[in-house]
Amino acid sequence: MGLDEDSLDYHRTDPPGKIEISTTKPTNTQRDLSLAYSPGVAAPCMEIDEDADEAYTYTSKGNLVGVVSNGSAVLGLGDIGAQASKPVMEGKGVLFKRFADIDVFDLELDESDPHKFVEAVKMMEPTFGGINLEDIKAPECFTIEERLREEIDIPVFHDDQHGTAIISGAALLNAADIADKDLEDLEIVFSGAGASAIATAKFYVSLGCRKENITMCDSSGIITEARAERGDVNEYKQQFARDVPEGDLADAMEGADVFVGLSIGGIVDGEMVRSMAEDPIIFAMANPDPEIGYEEAKEARDDTVIMATGRSDYPNQVNNVLGFPFIFRGALDVRATEINEAMKVACAEALADLARQDVPDAVVKAYGDEPLQYGPDYIIPKPVDPRVLFRVAPAVAEAAMESGAARTEIDPDAYEEELEARLGKSREMMRVVLNKAKSDPKTVALAEGENEKMIRAAYQIQEQGIAAPILIGDESEIRQTAANLGLDFDPQVADPSVGDYEEYAARLHDLRQRKGITRTEATDLIENDSNYFGSVMVEQGDADALLTGLSHHYPSALRPPLQVIGTADDVDYAAGVYMLTFKNRVVFVADATVNQDPDEEVLAEVTKLTGDLARRFNVEPRAALLSYSNFGSVDNEGTRKPRRAASMLQDDPEVDFPVDGEMQADTAVVEDILEGTYGFSELDQPANVLVFPNLESGNIGYKLLQRLGGADAIGPMLVGMDKPVHVLQRGDEVKDIVNLASVAVVDAQQD
Repeated sequence: MGLDEDSLDYHRTDPPGKIEISTTKPTNTQRDLSLAYSPGVAAPCMEIDEDADEAYTYTSKGNLVGVVSNGSAVLGLGDIGAQASKPVMEGKGVLFKRFADIDVFDLELDESDPHKFVEAVKMMEPTFGGINLEDIKAPECFTIEERLREEIDIPVFHDDQHGTAIISGAALLNAADIADKDLEDLEIVFSGAGASAIATAKFYVSLGCRKENITMCDSSGIITEARAERGDVNEYKQQFARDVPEGDLADAMEGADVFVGLSIGGIVDGEMVRSMAEDPIIFAMANPDPEIGYEEAKEARDDTVIMATGRSDYPNQVNNVLGFPFIFRGALDVRATEINEAMKVACAEALADLARQDVPDAVVKAYGDEPLQYGPDYIIPKPVDPRVLFRVAPAVAEAAMESGAARTEIDPDAYEEELEARLGKSREMMRVVLNKAKSDPKTVALAEGENEKMIRAAYQIQEQGIAAPILIGDESEIRQTAANLGLDFDPQVADPSVGDYEEYAARLHDLRQRKGITRTEATDLIENDSNYFGSVMVEQGDADALLTGLSHHYPSALRPPLQVIGTADDVDYAAGVYMLTFKNRVVFVADATVNQDPDEEVLAEVTKLTGDLARRFNVEPRAALLSYSNFGSVDNEGTRKPRRAASMLQDDPEVDFPVDGEMQADTAVVEDILEGTYGFSELDQPANVLVFPNLESGNIGYKLLQRLGGADAIGPMLVGMDKPVHVLQRGDEVKDIVNLASVAVVDAQQD
């Protein structure tokens, strides 16, 4: 099927459309319903009646945006009317929810009169925390937004005007930086003089460009003062009329530094690009066909052409989704009365700064593993980059507070944690560990230090203040890779080939001489195997923790630290633990990587170690020893092992958290089963530490939960070692390395 057929099938699949309403509170019992509606609902109604601001406390108003349109100017479709525009408005709601966890009601108003439109929206002000105007034709859109901003007390934002302005403004900040040009000196030409073009030109002035350097062209040519005097242009275009000779777009582009296209496709040719100033900046944003094609613009010049379009199949897509969800997120969270110019500028500057940072692996993968590094082909972040939320929303919120638009103050540090929680429980849980790590950073050795991911992780670990990383490997290669990646940091490197590490070889020989390792072999391992080198470094106290395994099979990466560092004095067995996070639940799964067929003593020790790990994440453990049997319902050697392990733990005075078993998995995690059928259990709430009876079941279980249950997995976290060691999985992303480095630092803080 083609795109149209696929889209029709996508939209009509039951249930039709793309959005629905879901409840956020329990509705399972009669009491739940009496609280949700009559008679209990009267209480919050009375509170709001006494103080209207309490609507933000007791209703969804503070996270609800109205996407409002009359369908008079739908992108690429024109005036299709209110009803036909509904799929677009629903789509806008999807983007709000996906990128910023904002709920939306889409409202399609069958009204072309701007004054009646305004009155209709005004009447709905009590429902919403903000209004996003969408796909309303010019010049009516100017009147509607201006009046609503003046007459209602919640943020109003016409994305067609300001979205492109803000995102292309971020691109302009970086393009000018790369081209080494000052904003105030840029000669800028606009093709198009509609709502988006006028808003974009005004916004560029807010960023620092000079109004007198902006030349705007409509379908009749350059907008000049002479045309304005003749009444040839409307009042909105007149503000950009210049005292220059009349001419066409080609005349305007001659000698220009920047071309901004918000008009129609194919109206710019290579000769017009060649007439521009050196290292030109071209934003050809007409959709679906830009004013000039990407390849044609690039090939027209021998110097650097910095090119952006509105298309996703070329670099530097100017995509409004980089702006409106996060602008509203920041505005809603400080209960802003408006979205003002300072908030828009803050958004653009935050986006520009983010494009200069190292790009997460998940973002690179989403775009076909194409290189994404600050430069002419990467001047604005990608929409799927989760960091946009954490950079833009706080910047917008802070600008709202500083400019007087905010009705409530927020703590910037706490706010970032709240935003992370919106993206999932795993980010919320990792924030606990990250904060602990930053409170007392340690030194973390990174084996496989020449690996690009390890270098990027080291940069982030150091930049965030999590730890002092040491990259193990060839120093010249590491530094060259860091430079190629554009990472502005001076890494600490331990190069076994040039440093004096004779004592490391001696120590390895001393530890392993009765295990068949000769002195010569020990020297060779130190010089050529970063896992042994890093293990001895940590064992000797020259680093506090070790991360390895990125390019090795798990067993081969685990072997050196087990041989050199070993388990803790009071521990006989190490284990691999995954933290699995669901929307409203966290569970720790063990053992998933180390012990193939544990007996009851191993199971008991693994349970204790996993409980200790849970507490590092501020989770109070409740442990279940899993089986296919419930409390003796099946009696054989396999079911007796977890049963005996549970009994050993219950009798251990050092175990100060509830443990029970053997039990089936659903018994462990479903409260009704646990409290109903098995009310005698030591667990009075569902378990959050799940100990599997063997490695096979543990590995299968965590992967099924991750892939089919939609859990986010953090790990494997190695517990039970004498010094902190964590073995990565091959193919882990940079964020996984940073996360495990944080866990390793918190481990080291316990010593």
